Amino acid sequence: MATVKVESNAESLESVDVDTFVGAMRVQAAAVNLVTSNGPAGRTGVTVSAMTSVSAEPPLILACVNRRSPSVTAIRQNGVFCINALSAEQSELANTFAGRPSSGEPFDFASAQWVNLTTAAPALVDAVANLDCVVHDIVEAGSHTIFIGRVVGAAYRNVKPLVYCDRTYLAPGPLKD
Repeated sequence: MATVKVESNAESLESVDVDTFVGAMRVQAAAVNLVTSNGPAGRTGVTVSAMTSVSAEPPLILACVNRRSPSVTAIRQNGVFCINALSAEQSELANTFAGRPSSGEPFDFASAQWVNLTTAAPALVDAVANLDCVVHDIVEAGSHTIFIGRVVGAAYRNVKPLVYCDRTYLAPGPLKD
């Protein structure tokens, strides 16, 4: 991936303070996903909300994982990952892979059922969608590592996704007239 240097006076502007930035991001609704991987570095999984498509041709997606997470090293070494979009019924699983389960152990794969699609990365049974990827590119940005994956396997179901907004799990619904 090529990095483009922008020539302007914009670089001299100060960044907004962290509290204001976090507050503005906190009120943005985001789908909740588990990023999983398996291979030579072992099986790993972490809850993320920063995931989006990059390209349809070729099919590319990205997921941002905090650099402090052990999943960063594992995904790098395994070379594969699966983005599992959680359904509205899977908030406890989101908490488990965020390291704060209400019961059981954090990051416990025994708390759900898994299959493999194309790679060795665990694909969550009953997820809204599974996007199985090989690592296409890795970008370091601030506190996070951005994994761009080329999608080599996918599955989906037509169920309500789990959404996170203002520190609360939600399910989308129709707007009232």
